[in-house]
Amino acid sequence: ADRAPGSLLAAEAMQVAGLLLAWALLHPAGTQQCHLVSPAGVLRFTDTHAEIRVPALHRVPSSLDPLYGLVQRCLDLIQQNPLPTELLRTALNDPGSVRTSQVVQYELGYVVCAVVALLFTVAVPVAGMCFCYCRSRRRCGGRLRAHRRSLGCRRHCLLACLSVTSLIILTSVVCAFITSQRVKGQMELGLGAVPATLRTLQQHIANIPQVRPQGVQMVVDQFEVPRQHIISDLGGLSRSMGLSIHKQLKAMTYAALADLQDRAGDLQTSLHHLQILDKTVRALASARVELELALRERRQRVVMLLDDPRCTSCASILGRAQSLELGADYSKVPSVEKVLKALAGLPQSDFAEMIRQGNGTFNSIPELAVERMVQVIQDLRDEVAQITEKVQSIADGFPLHDYTQPVSEALVKAEDRSQPYLQEVERFERYRWITGTVLCSIILLILACNVAGMALGTFGLSKREDPSDYECRGEAGAKFLLVGVGLAFLFSWLLILLVFATFLIGGNIQTLVCRNWVNQEIYKFIDTPGNLPPSMNLTHHLNLRRDSNLSVAYRECKNGAGLWEVLQLSRSYDLDEHLKTPKYTAAFQKRLGDFTARLGDVRLLRSEGRQDLETFARSGVDEVDYGRFQEEMKNPVVQTSLPGLARSLEGLQKMQRNGTVARRLAAEAQALWEMQNSTVQSQEALVAKLGESVQFLSRLAPHLQERIKKTLATTASVEARLPVQAQQILRQEIGCFTRKELRYFAQYLNWVGQTLREDVASCQPLATALDNGRVILCDRITDPWNAFWFSLGCCTFFLIPNIIFAIRLTKHFRPIRNRLM
Repeated sequence: ADRAPGSLLAAEAMQVAGLLLAWALLHPAGTQQCHLVSPAGVLRFTDTHAEIRVPALHRVPSSLDPLYGLVQRCLDLIQQNPLPTELLRTALNDPGSVRTSQVVQYELGYVVCAVVALLFTVAVPVAGMCFCYCRSRRRCGGRLRAHRRSLGCRRHCLLACLSVTSLIILTSVVCAFITSQRVKGQMELGLGAVPATLRTLQQHIANIPQVRPQGVQMVVDQFEVPRQHIISDLGGLSRSMGLSIHKQLKAMTYAALADLQDRAGDLQTSLHHLQILDKTVRALASARVELELALRERRQRVVMLLDDPRCTSCASILGRAQSLELGADYSKVPSVEKVLKALAGLPQSDFAEMIRQGNGTFNSIPELAVERMVQVIQDLRDEVAQITEKVQSIADGFPLHDYTQPVSEALVKAEDRSQPYLQEVERFERYRWITGTVLCSIILLILACNVAGMALGTFGLSKREDPSDYECRGEAGAKFLLVGVGLAFLFSWLLILLVFATFLIGGNIQTLVCRNWVNQEIYKFIDTPGNLPPSMNLTHHLNLRRDSNLSVAYRECKNGAGLWEVLQLSRSYDLDEHLKTPKYTAAFQKRLGDFTARLGDVRLLRSEGRQDLETFARSGVDEVDYGRFQEEMKNPVVQTSLPGLARSLEGLQKMQRNGTVARRLAAEAQALWEMQNSTVQSQEALVAKLGESVQFLSRLAPHLQERIKKTLATTASVEARLPVQAQQILRQEIGCFTRKELRYFAQYLNWVGQTLREDVASCQPLATALDNGRVILCDRITDPWNAFWFSLGCCTFFLIPNIIFAIRLTKHFRPIRNRLM
């Protein structure tokens, strides 16, 4: 087969050398590059305590917020005293020594309100009895004694005042209904939230240290996440190592094998062309002898014929016929017998099989890596199992039980003790709602009497022609108004009692508890030593650190701190020491670091193949003077063109008058054509064949020594470097794998530390529970509770002008006695 010109062969050699040089530069020994080992991903761990967190409650914006704000400002005016620290300290530590004057002094605003309520409770019923007595004596109400022009204006004014008063009472009673219902709904939710919140807190605290599917154990169990990743990576480690070695070394190996295949091809092809060259030269030399005799005889006959006088115009080509002789003489070219003798018996080795075996050995590296790493993979899996046992020690040694047990017990006691009080509160709230609903319904009945009375009275007056005439509809309107007045006198004292009772409870809760809860005065009172009796020492019950208090703990918990920080558990348990990565991964890392595996030697060129190439280089193929061949091939086989001479003879034949001469010219032309088509053309074919072989050998010869030398050196270098480079790549990939797996361990241990400090042992639910208690008690119960008594109080106090206007208006609905002014 033909090969590229010499420049292309040189380019191929430079390309192979360039590949090897680039590979050596890009893959120096000790370079840490990770190829098939993918980077460690971000591990996702299960949220451990979402199911026992306390959901935060917030104040819900309401259309009644302006009313709530108005009530709070009124209460701030009634009770302007700050938190009674001394009074509370005395009441908690020595209840018997509390003086009534201290309580009255603090509750002075409420005492004034109580006096007003008492006066109202006494005065309104007494006024009602007096009114009834006067009515029975006909000294109160009845007909007007005289008719004046100003009565119409007065009646209209009274109607407007009573309407406005009724509208105010209606608005207030509607607000009372709404707030009463809201108190009922929020009270039910709040009373249910108290034990639920306590149970949730108790669960949260109790589940932290216990070995079960929550708390610390659940955090430890999350080691299954990195363990699964590590086991999965170990399953593909050996093959990935082999593939990485194969991928990084295949360019160098395949280049060496391709170069070796090219030299084997050069040997085979050169031997083939040398044999053709030798055989062709011999054939050309033998054919030249035969051609020389035939050509001499043919030249004599043609010259004699052309020299015949009878031949017309034959002298013009006589010179060409006389110069008819042989051209190239291949007996003068160099002999290649010595080279063929040196190459006799080559190739002694099967280069194709040798290259196939080298390819197969190199391509089997991934499978060989899997086979060699079976034991170390099993050992690494055993190490991961031992690491799992070490991680379990985190849960076994976590010291929260001693700290959380008192808190858990206190929450259980609080839940048990709160049940009777909650039941009582629920019972009294039911009574309040029933009483409030009944009294609000009575107020609505009074308003209905007012509306009916004003409507009937006004309609009756419009139909009355003479003010002194009797009209039943006007009389009925007056009676409806009096019924409303009677109901107001009858139930006003109950209304004021309900208003005062709810006001006293709700007002004190707002001013004594809620206001001081918002500004955290309660926490300051609890934190001050001596304010609470020893049995109520929350710092001791909650097992807080000595330098802490409830306010500090509340702020820390609210900001997301864990029990770890609040209780300062780091003094008794060094979590960072227990979560150091080398503590769990040292053996795993050492086993990987100590691993070495010989993946076998890849033999690219056996000794007999090397000998064949060396013999080929010493054979003298490059010493043959192929220029002599090329110079000789430039000469034609015959100096004079036989076809040209034959055509000239054929042309002369047509010009002859002598038939004998013409026939002889035709015969000689035919003989020349036969010589050309047989002997000369066959020799020209041999010359063309010889030219192909000479061209290949002359192109190969200048670079033969260099190419064979480079091929032998490259093959030897690759065979020597393959095991070394394979070990280096193996160490690199093991290093990459180790770093990847250590990142999994580090992610898990960092998550464990963060979770144990902030999530699993979080005290944020405690702060959230306190905030929720304030929201439930103050925002959701106390605000509508206070709005209820405020609205009901407005109704009650506006019943007084309602009574006055209604009584005054009844006189205008009855007949009027005319009298001139």
